[in-house]
Amino acid sequence: MFTKILIANRGEIACRVIATAKKMGIKTVAVYSDADKEARHVALADEAVNIGPAPSRESYLQAEKIIAACKQTGAQAVHPGYGFLSENAEFSKRCEEEGIAFIGPKHFSIAAMGDKIESKKLADKAGVNCIPGYNDAIAGPEQAVEIAKGIGYPVMIKASAGGGGKGLRVAFNDKEAFEGFSSCQNEARNSFGDDRIFIEKFVQEPRHIEIQVLGDSHGNVIYLNERECSIQRRHQKVIEEAPSPFISDATRKAMGEQAVQLAKAVKYQSAGTVEFVVGKDQDFYFLEMNTRLQVEHPVTECITGLDLVELMIRVAAGEKLPLTQADVKRDGWAIECRINAEDPFRNFLPSTGRLVRFAPPVQTMWQGDTEHLQGVRVDTGVQDGGEIPMFYDSMIAKLIVHGKDRNDAIAKMREALNGFVIRGVSSNIPFQAALLAHPKFVSGDFNTGFIAENYGKGFFAEDVPHDDAAFLTALAAFVRRKSRERAAGLSGQLPGYAVDAGKDYVVVTLDAAGNNRYTAVHVDEFEGETGSAQVRVGASSYVIRSKSRLNDIAITGTVNGKAFTAQVERGTPKNPLALRVQHNGTRIDALVMSPRMAELHKLMPHKAPPDMSRFVLSPMPGLLVDVAVVPGQKVQAGERVAVIEAMKMENVLFAAADGVVGKVLAAKGESLSVDQAIVEFV
Repeated sequence: MFTKILIANRGEIACRVIATAKKMGIKTVAVYSDADKEARHVALADEAVNIGPAPSRESYLQAEKIIAACKQTGAQAVHPGYGFLSENAEFSKRCEEEGIAFIGPKHFSIAAMGDKIESKKLADKAGVNCIPGYNDAIAGPEQAVEIAKGIGYPVMIKASAGGGGKGLRVAFNDKEAFEGFSSCQNEARNSFGDDRIFIEKFVQEPRHIEIQVLGDSHGNVIYLNERECSIQRRHQKVIEEAPSPFISDATRKAMGEQAVQLAKAVKYQSAGTVEFVVGKDQDFYFLEMNTRLQVEHPVTECITGLDLVELMIRVAAGEKLPLTQADVKRDGWAIECRINAEDPFRNFLPSTGRLVRFAPPVQTMWQGDTEHLQGVRVDTGVQDGGEIPMFYDSMIAKLIVHGKDRNDAIAKMREALNGFVIRGVSSNIPFQAALLAHPKFVSGDFNTGFIAENYGKGFFAEDVPHDDAAFLTALAAFVRRKSRERAAGLSGQLPGYAVDAGKDYVVVTLDAAGNNRYTAVHVDEFEGETGSAQVRVGASSYVIRSKSRLNDIAITGTVNGKAFTAQVERGTPKNPLALRVQHNGTRIDALVMSPRMAELHKLMPHKAPPDMSRFVLSPMPGLLVDVAVVPGQKVQAGERVAVIEAMKMENVLFAAADGVVGKVLAAKGESLSVDQAIVEFV
């Protein structure tokens, strides 16, 4: 067994590998870019080596620097994690040539299956049912359009080296095929250094179901059940679960056996994933093989009780698999939510910056621990006060729950999301909460088009259902009453001016357009019971009991005898006196005041925000990679104005209306802040 391994990655996956290595008594080496010198994975490792500037192509994608770091520290093996160099056959081969064990498949397996064009050809030769498509690299956008027309729209345009939703577009017509080819090529070149593109038929209403396989150097290969990954936004997985609520035992067995057959054909040694598109009649087609550990591997760990990272390390050290197919368990139900730094209410634009507060829910399961299951686990590479840089992907953390069945897992996940505190950057937690409450998700009736069908026009606050929205109003009044009680108990108050906690309040639910809602509430405390009260909101009554402190953001307690977790904080960006209350993805900003103050508040004029319609504003922090207009140019609505790159994704800004460009206010190559003006129209 190795005594020291280097992790050629960053973020949560680097921390994940370190956890298992520590359990096995193996020392770890972290590598880091200039942007990551304060990162969590650097602090957790036994040693750390700087490998260059912030952009990944100058650091984490530099194979020679990583090999040099292995030699410098005496690391005998490299774990590549996922992304970066994890599916780079040349890197795997170079490690082997230098006498460094690659904790992953052999380079010939990566070359055969990691390249999406070659893997299609190999799968076809092996008799695996494949989707119709054009599997040779395409010369340019004109040829892409001709091929797309030949296959028949819709088509999927994909980068051969792509992954993680990057270098991938769906085209429904010639224009989308032409533009999609160019965008895919640019993203692939920037993210993977490989701009080859191929095209295949886009199967409508498909499910994305993948089989986890595991092979060793002694010819043994097993499959560890399936993962359901159909809840995707722009081809990026959002929620993953194991097992799938859709497929039958017979389909699971057939898919598993086919995945094993494919892995054996390329002499696969390590953890890998065979991805399938599954039709509504459970007919399945080979999509691709990911020759690495997947982001969503924890859900498989939960239902099987196996540590996949440990098994990868043991296989790389030449050990035999410690179990056979008959030993593979399927116990309970696991769900993973990807918590990303993006603003769901602004079309999921990336959100970078400092994590002013980062407090995940209480963990009862841990990475590498296969004993304590049926609980909550958080995989993350960040910490309180850390930075979310714009150079890498947007994932903040993965929240994983394991329940006795699917409904139990959903309930655990909703409660865990309620207690996940992230401040300083926006996160997609409200969106996750909405998905988990959607009747079609709860019933298991969904496919990869679920998000596009249900949130095609964007995600808005009203899209988050709450089974009892008045509870948020009651909770605001409860918290305000508790703070008034505390103020009333302070000694030394002037006679006649002492604070009276009072019982009657008005909760003013604030609206951005000034259409505030005024709700009368009555609060009765229970004699001799601190942290408890009965709150009446109209005809509804809420008995709330909580031992949380006034300065806690995450509040736990019971309401009418039922446990709850919610978030309450004092002060909002627009009003330092308001309370922000969040529960089950729904958020309100509210002022809690006396009835007389509420009467006066109604008389206050609403101050409208300034009109910025003449400007094209940067919707996110990022790098301005292109400005497509010049002063004096006539621009039509929908025309391309600028391109911003953030978190490895290109974001194109279009003109909202016809107009003439007055000034270009930002230069190509400039780092932009959110809402910075780029172009002004006259």
